Amino acid sequence: MAYRDSGGVLTIGYGHTGPDVKAGMKITLERAEDLLEADLRAAATVVLAKVRVPLSGPQAAALTDFVFNVGATQFAGSTLLRLLNAGDYASVPLQLMRWVYDNGKVVE
Repeated sequence: MAYRDSGGVLTIGYGHTGPDVKAGMKITLERAEDLLEADLRAAATVVLAKVRVPLSGPQAAALTDFVFNVGATQFAGSTLLRLLNAGDYASVPLQLMRWVYDNGKVVE
């Protein structure tokens, strides 16, 4: 069933958001998995388009998960991306740890 995430965004399944999600909406497990797969493909496309330095498989997977959770716009404007594209791989873990807020509140 559709629910509000920690930021109040209407969400369904494994974290799918968007105009197709309606209050009270229910989906099957299969639909939830299909949406997750599509959302992760979209997030991976963003990573490939925005990151200009080589990534290992685990690095790409971590950034794909990050984009899935924070969104393409937030990622595109992030200090994390700027530092990574400058070749500062070492700063990425610290930058990821800074993303603990949703609407000004720490997410557990």
